[in-house]
Amino acid sequence: MSKPPRILFIASKERARTREVYAAVHSTLSRAHAEIVQCDANDAACIAEGNCDFAIVIGGDGTIIEQARLLLQRATPIIGINAGRVGFLAEFDSESFHRHAQFILEGRATVRARTVLEVAATRAGERIGGGIAINDCVITAGEPFRMIELGLTVDGEAGPELVGDGVIVATPTGSTAYSASAGGAIVHPSLDALSIVPICAQSLAFRPVTLPDSARIEFTIQRANQGTALILDGVKTASLEVGDRIAIARNAQGALFVTNPDNSYWRTLTEKLRWAAMPSYRTESR
Repeated sequence: MSKPPRILFIASKERARTREVYAAVHSTLSRAHAEIVQCDANDAACIAEGNCDFAIVIGGDGTIIEQARLLLQRATPIIGINAGRVGFLAEFDSESFHRHAQFILEGRATVRARTVLEVAATRAGERIGGGIAINDCVITAGEPFRMIELGLTVDGEAGPELVGDGVIVATPTGSTAYSASAGGAIVHPSLDALSIVPICAQSLAFRPVTLPDSARIEFTIQRANQGTALILDGVKTASLEVGDRIAIARNAQGALFVTNPDNSYWRTLTEKLRWAAMPSYRTESR
């Protein structure tokens, strides 16, 4: 008999819905005789020490992204189980995980590597912030909410200046998040690509652009506000000033996610994001 899989089981049991899902998934793992290493979602030390075959993360997209950042260097495949509202990255609920548990834990499920950004903010050559991003890197104008100016270079070649409320650089995973709300394209997660999406650009001709993920992108802050900041996956990592540089490139290690054999990307788009949904028409009364 093969060795039982070792599972890093991550959840924050403060919410009633999470506790319910946690109990159901724990029962499934117990019946599968898996070795379970339990960690609270807020216990970074526990999560970092867990050398496991898989990590099960219960929560919404924010929780899954946070844990993916912590698990990146261990290259641990993540099984996302939804206990949030949309749960775009959570391919399973407790019922679907129960159906496919044996298939997954035997290592037969498809594992997809998703592009991750490596970001470094520097001032006069000294690093002031940055890190990794699963979804997106955002330079935002901040208070007092006047337009900022950004210089752009791609692979060392000077591009246009961006004048507006900021810019988003998104991975394919992040293309359905802030990037899509700002008018960027939805990019299939199997593509090796990065998207540059302006936020309320002054020039109507500055349209979103998709680049190969081998591109090395750099922004220089040419005009800033007191609140201008660098945001990675919704978390502020640096306050920015005129002259600061933000370098963005693909991280060598992708974030690994176990896929649900019952799902397809297109079904997820239509069911969870209501992609291309038709308007609701009023029924005519007679």
